[in-house]
Amino acid sequence: MNSNTAYEKVKIARSNKRPTSVDYIDNLLTDFIELHGDRRFADDGAIVGGVARLDGKPITVIGIEKGRNTKERMQHSFGSPNPEGYRKALRLMKQAEKFHRPVLCLVDTSGAYCGIGAEERGQGQAIAENLMEMMTLKTPAISIVIGEGGSGGALALSVSDRVWMMENAIYSVISPEGCASILWKDSAKAADAAANLQLTAQDSLTNGLIEKIIPEEKIGEEEFYASLKQQLIDEFSVLCEMDTTELLEQRYQRFRKIGSTEL
Repeated sequence: MNSNTAYEKVKIARSNKRPTSVDYIDNLLTDFIELHGDRRFADDGAIVGGVARLDGKPITVIGIEKGRNTKERMQHSFGSPNPEGYRKALRLMKQAEKFHRPVLCLVDTSGAYCGIGAEERGQGQAIAENLMEMMTLKTPAISIVIGEGGSGGALALSVSDRVWMMENAIYSVISPEGCASILWKDSAKAADAAANLQLTAQDSLTNGLIEKIIPEEKIGEEEFYASLKQQLIDEFSVLCEMDTTELLEQRYQRFRKIGSTEL
């Protein structure tokens, strides 16, 4: 593990040099077929999802995509999903449940899109429905925070049986700048806010929010993807062997114990 400060990790997590969800899909999975739309309003470019194969077995993958350059980031709403994005994600998860496919979620967002249109179309309700439905989803799910895990926008794809984080990823209820603006009326104190938010992967592991930290020494390289792929294969094998009752009870207890002093 490196010794970067919390705010330095925030900057690394936001870097446009990091692999995005599309990179993970391309390198971890095969035969990816992207599926579009929420069947209610529109297709949201911030959510990229569909059906693929992991080690030859069918899987549903859903990723929050930021893009790399300005053009791509505009196409993907800078990784901030609208309600239709979360509804598309939920549609794909329910489809996976129907056909007994495990679900892989790749999380990288500063938060859900906060525009007027998103609020008019039910942003809060869309996120709440994902939280509720994922808790009782009758198929295994693993979420990986690959960059930023911001607020409810990230949590909407993180109510899973296992939650992992990249070594330099962050997971927080609010951005350091937003927190500093509220507490001190000064966004320049973002580094102080980051130090107190306990938003690093190491903090999340200590606090029982995640099960695993993925080292980043060779992030983006073939060896990195090969190692992560094998970890996913092994973990899904364990989860897929559980019967539905055991799977749901374990998931319920996983979230029930968060905040307990008996972690």
